[in-house]
Amino acid sequence: MQKISTTNAPGAIGPYSQGYEVNGVVYTSGQIPVDPATGEVPEGIRAQAEQSCKNVGAILLAAQTGFENVFKTTCFLADMKDFATFNEVYAQYFISNPARSCVAVKELPKGVLCEIEAIAKV
Repeated sequence: MQKISTTNAPGAIGPYSQGYEVNGVVYTSGQIPVDPATGEVPEGIRAQAEQSCKNVGAILLAAQTGFENVFKTTCFLADMKDFATFNEVYAQYFISNPARSCVAVKELPKGVLCEIEAIAKV
């Protein structure tokens, strides 16, 4: 197992890692839309989905892979009314059209609107 860590994505705010590479497969922790440079969360689902995707991308890059190699994601939304807008942003990044679960949850850390985790081949 190889721990994945980068300053280009938010640091863990609990007892977990940004990701792991195991036998040629990368597993990312869920990425909320925190800007790693400022610690700020942008307003609105479009901007938050964009930042969450960028954070996942930074971890993938640190693991020497990319969005084209993602084969499974799990997405969490605070409100399913944001589903269509979230999908518009998501589709620009997850170009491999990975298998996906997308669920609404009662609440996400820091009161954000979305969170994304990914599994990719190296």
